[in-house]
Amino acid sequence: MAMGLLQAYVGQEIGEWRIESAGVWSLEGYPAAQNAQIVVKTYGVDLSMHRSRLISADMVKDFNLILTMERGHKEALRAAFPQFAGRIFMLSEMVGEVHDVVDPMGRALADFEETAQEINKVFKLGEARIQNLSGDH
Repeated sequence: MAMGLLQAYVGQEIGEWRIESAGVWSLEGYPAAQNAQIVVKTYGVDLSMHRSRLISADMVKDFNLILTMERGHKEALRAAFPQFAGRIFMLSEMVGEVHDVVDPMGRALADFEETAQEINKVFKLGEARIQNLSGDH
């Protein structure tokens, strides 16, 4: 959801960015959850072609900013790729907070909606920090 929502937000506000999604411990090739697809569609985002994939060293190397949803993801990536630790942050850190964004997998549609709202709020309130850290100034 975060990838699609950021793509939609950036398309309107920031310009051309390369935005991708990968999981720290994900299985490869799975579609986005049905509830995620339903929720992001209300924001004009189509995730029907999205497939899950595992993050790789090449991906980490190629991006100026990597945002994680959870503290454990951030810690795992910083440990696996210490030379790129300065590029890896939690999404909540973009608004000066440190908390996990709840993964709604297996929960009700309303939980997906709540997570999408939180993600969008971070993109709006943290836009300047995201731009700064991404090197897009």
